[in-house]
Amino acid sequence: MGALLSAWPWENFGIFKYLLYAPFVAKVLYGFYDEEYSNFNLSWCLHLLILSGLRGLIHVLWSSYSNMLFLTRNRRIVQQGVDFKQIDKEWDWDNFLILQALVISTACYMFPFLQHLPLWNAKGLIAALILHVGISEPLYYWVHRKFHGDYLFKHYHSLHHSSPVPAAFTAGHATLLEHLILTVVIGIPILGASVMGYGSGSLIYGYVLSFDFLRCFGHCNVEIVPHQLFEIFPFLRYVIYTPTYHNLHHTDKDTNFCLFMPLFDALGNTLNRKSWQLHKTLSSGSGNGVTVPHFVFLAHVVDVSSCMHVPFVYRSFSSLPYTTRLFLVPAWPIAFIVLLAMWVWSKTFLVSFYYLRGRLHQMWVVPRCGFQYFLPFATEGINKQIEQAILRADRIGVKVISLAALNKNESLNGGGKLFVDKHPNLRVRVVHGNTLTAAVILNEIPQDVKEVFLTGATSKLGRAIALYLCQKKVRVLMLTLSTDRFQKIQKEAPLEYQSYLVQVTKYQAAQNCKTWIVGKWITPREQSWAPRGTHFHQFVVPPILSFRRDCTYGDLAAMRLPQDVEGLGCCEYTMGRGVVHACHAGGVVHSLEGWDHHEVGAIDVNRIDLVWKTALKHGLKPVSRLTQTVKEN
Repeated sequence: MGALLSAWPWENFGIFKYLLYAPFVAKVLYGFYDEEYSNFNLSWCLHLLILSGLRGLIHVLWSSYSNMLFLTRNRRIVQQGVDFKQIDKEWDWDNFLILQALVISTACYMFPFLQHLPLWNAKGLIAALILHVGISEPLYYWVHRKFHGDYLFKHYHSLHHSSPVPAAFTAGHATLLEHLILTVVIGIPILGASVMGYGSGSLIYGYVLSFDFLRCFGHCNVEIVPHQLFEIFPFLRYVIYTPTYHNLHHTDKDTNFCLFMPLFDALGNTLNRKSWQLHKTLSSGSGNGVTVPHFVFLAHVVDVSSCMHVPFVYRSFSSLPYTTRLFLVPAWPIAFIVLLAMWVWSKTFLVSFYYLRGRLHQMWVVPRCGFQYFLPFATEGINKQIEQAILRADRIGVKVISLAALNKNESLNGGGKLFVDKHPNLRVRVVHGNTLTAAVILNEIPQDVKEVFLTGATSKLGRAIALYLCQKKVRVLMLTLSTDRFQKIQKEAPLEYQSYLVQVTKYQAAQNCKTWIVGKWITPREQSWAPRGTHFHQFVVPPILSFRRDCTYGDLAAMRLPQDVEGLGCCEYTMGRGVVHACHAGGVVHSLEGWDHHEVGAIDVNRIDLVWKTALKHGLKPVSRLTQTVKEN
């Protein structure tokens, strides 16, 4: 059992904790229909709900900003990424908002005059400022130092310090006791000014929102205060802290205890001597340990909805596999406008990163949506974006760049061959990763299978799969209407295995085949030709609908990254945590093994087994997941 007041009363409520706001919502709704409200005025309950929403929004916006790596990467203080463990630990960061809403409601009943404050009173701002500097700041400083004592730190404050990378949500991540004390710290200036007769609605909104803003500011892990400001006005360094200043408290726990004003650390002799020099170094964008990525995965936007599945929109959402969420529907018009703006102005940008065996791996995104890849007039612009990304990677010293999905489309650039032929002196190795994709699919097929049905049979992956399986004496029913393309692939196979490749033109030909490999999207009607018990392997984007309840469906080819991956905190589209698409994994293997060849154009069938064994050697693991299970009658 934990220490007294170390746990939240509603910590096991899950999403139902928000029902604690229900009484306030009910009171607001009652006010709309109360006959006495002929001219409706904003009730204190409505103000409380609005204030809670704005406070949550401040934390979310600060989190979004700090995760905009394309803006902040050169000013990040801790270079490590926020991983899934920290995200889960901070999942209920907003517990304090519920607590303080309940405390405020209690205060409104204990002090009825708080329900009828004027909108503005300038004297209240002055009074609150005096009370903040004279009482709240020194009180917080003193209590904070006490919480770093052995007992209080172990049973309470260590939770806050357990986050290795400070973030906006870390500001709210603490125990019940700490937030009760923080509530008192916030309440003293507001209640004090109100008791003096100087309270106002503007004071409450302004002070509380400024308090949260500065808390998030100190935890954002991005240094945004220019050092020149302190050089021009030296006294300011004792008036307001910086993210660097507070970050030093998280690394050196015996210094920099102040709430917002380093003056109290100076008076208490706890000011870290490295504070000003480190701030100057980081604010100038130098000396922050930024390293060149060893590997880059060049992705693209899939659709309007999934474009919001990124850490800089909402960290918690991106830490789970992508699914359509109703709470994001209102944001679709905004997301669509942003996508159009990106089409016109944006360049390839950094979205996420992680470390693997001391090497920095990054994900860059081409600012183009899936449907744009099929617009003839957009092809040139997309290839230009990809080419510029490759040249930039080559210029800064990236070793391997892997192309995702549509970025390596055969009709777009020949699986990356266009760029390698155009720039023969590239030092960065361009990889499509499809060799490992083929290996993943092929290793999911049971050893005793003697016949498969293959759609998308003449595609790059389809060709490699067909040629590989026929040499294993597996009969491959290749669905294609093009006899020329079929015969071209068939002639690539050794003469003794060519008979295992069979051209078919209708789905009915596979009505007795229980292993379907889907490389081209098929409708539920076309799926109906599969016999009961069929398993659908697939390498088609988007995945086919799981229509048949008597069949099983495999997900897209993927692999789990090695266990020693560090700082990974977002999911790759619909993949699970720590799982990446096989083409991404293929680039990782290329990087880890140090291969110096480009992997572009057609798949080398003879390298499939080698790439598979190398992936396993480096700790990548196959992911075999079924979206449906066979249901027996």
